[in-house]
Formats: sequence, C-alpha cells, structure tokens
Amino acid sequence: MRTTLTVLLMAFLIQAPARFRWSPLSTGVGARLRGVSAVSDRVAWASGTNGTILRTTDGGDTWRQLSIAGTEKLDFRDIDAVDDNIAYALSIGPGELSRIYKTSDAGITWIEQFVNRDPKAFFDAMAFWDADRGVAVSDAVDGQFVILTTGDGGRSWVRVPATALPPALPNEGFFAASGTNVTVAAPSHVWAGTGAAGEARVLRSTDGGRTWTVSKTPLNAGPSAGIFSIAFSDAQHGIVVGGDYKAETVAGNNAAITADGGTTWTATKGLSGFRSVVAYVPGSAASVVAVGPSGTDVSTDSGRTWTPLPGPGFHAFSFPRRGTVGFGVGEKGSAARLVRH
Repeated sequence: MRTTLTVLLMAFLIQAPARFRWSPLSTGVGARLRGVSAVSDRVAWASGTNGTILRTTDGGDTWRQLSIAGTEKLDFRDIDAVDDNIAYALSIGPGELSRIYKTSDAGITWIEQFVNRDPKAFFDAMAFWDADRGVAVSDAVDGQFVILTTGDGGRSWVRVPATALPPALPNEGFFAASGTNVTVAAPSHVWAGTGAAGEARVLRSTDGGRTWTVSKTPLNAGPSAGIFSIAFSDAQHGIVVGGDYKAETVAGNNAAITADGGTTWTATKGLSGFRSVVAYVPGSAASVVAVGPSGTDVSTDSGRTWTPLPGPGFHAFSFPRRGTVGFGVGEKGSAARLVRH
C-alpha cells in the first residue's frame, strides 16, 4: 500500500501545475526597458530607451550595461539572443530610427546590419529561427505590409515582395511593445499579430516568410488595441494576447488560441487586463504566462482559463528555451525573475 501511495504522489507532483513567484532584481539603470531575451537561467539580455543594452550572466543578480556607438538616442524595443554570445537588437521609429544591430562576441562589438531608408516605414519586432535565419516586421506602408527576412546571419535583409503578402487594412501595423508580436517555429513557420486597425489579425507563413496568408482573430482592435504578443508551443498550437494599451486594467477580449496553425482562432476569457507578452513555460504545452504593465496571469490549460499571479507588472518577459527561470523588465529599469517553485 505504501508503494502504491508513493507512486500516486509522484504522479501527482509530476502532473501538478507549476507555481511561480516574482523575485525583484536591480539593473542599475533608469531606462524604460521594452525588450528581454533569456538564453538560460543564467544568461539574459535586455534593451530599452537611450540606447540601453543590458546583459546578465548570473541570473539577473548583476547586469552589465553594453554600448553601441552612436545609438544613445535610439529606443531598442526588441532584443533577440540566439546564444550566450550572439544577439540582435532592433531600434524602433520612423525612417532611419529603425535599425538592426548584431553582436557575436557577447556585446563587446556590434555591427549595424540594417538602416530603414523608407520614411514611412516603422519597424516593430523581429524573431529568429537560429543564428542565420530571421524575420523583421514594419507597420504597413501605402496599404502593403513591410516584412524583411535574412538567411545569412543578417548580412543582408531582403523585403518580401508585395505579391507574396495579403493587403493591409487601413492603419494596420504591429505594436512595438515587447518585441514578441512575431514568433517562429521549426522548420520554417512564422506568425505575426497585427492591430491598430478595424481587425486584429495574424499573418502566417510556412515557408520561411516567402509567402503569407492572413486570419482574423476575435481580439478587440482599434488605434491602440489589437494583438501585442503571439506564441506557439508547436506548429499547430498557439496563443495571442493583447488588448488596449491605453486601458491596461480592462479585461475584455484580450486572448485567443488556435489548434490549426493559426488558420482559426477562438476567444478565451480570464486575463486580468491588457497583456503585452505571452510565453509558454519551457517544456510545457499547457502552462502559459501572460505579462503586462498592470500584472501577470498564469494558465495551466493552454490559455483557456487564467489565474492572476500576485506581483508587479512588466512591459516585456522571456523564458529561455530550456530552463526554469523567466525574466521580466519594465519602467525605470525595473526587472524581476519569475521562479518556479
């Protein structure tokens, strides 16, 4: 009997949903942080206003401020770390304020890879399959989406032809909130969530960004509302979150899930308010964390229902692909670890 009880207890512990708590960190900077990318439980990168780039190698206990010459006035809304040494940083803004930089030596030196020469374009986010292959998205220009891809480590960024993309809705674009409204999955899947128009939609590609289709979601949409973050646990199952960033505590149609690769989306309830980022817990297709400036919610059923998590709110959040610790960053250099216990 004792053996049976032990086996049952172990099975329960294995299946029990993960529990989390926030542990505050000090970054030593006062910048608004909007980008974060965790490589492991020890190594993470963060980015924000005033050309701020940060890196930790001790789980967030200390952060080193890195410098990219001539970027002191740029706003780095997205940073994507491929490993301990390789990372891409994206600054946002109209025209030449939108730029992409890359480091291959842990931030000691940076190469300017892309400068936007179109005064109407405004790049918002990027994502990478690996060190060589990536995608970056801009708000639509003259009714056409502006999407770039690279397959050579960023040495060249090529615009996807307009003929390979659906037309954009009036004012449709991508919110530059956390750098997570575009995501990828192996081998060549990519999804991007839109807003600021009459509908909140998901663009998707299964061939590395060469051709695209689009689907409507049930999220609320408008000038300050739509999809702010998108994540997939595999090529079929994904989730979008968002809302209205001018109404951070309003809980409405702020989340939706898909089980067919993003072709159709089903609204889910329970988020406590606007959420700027969503992430699957590493190693789980059921546990999901949604974070926004007003707080955090956790789901243990793939985003169908949500439970508020006590603690602070953040603009951006990241789990490593493998690990147990997540990192959140936000206003005035604020940061915290999200620890499973």
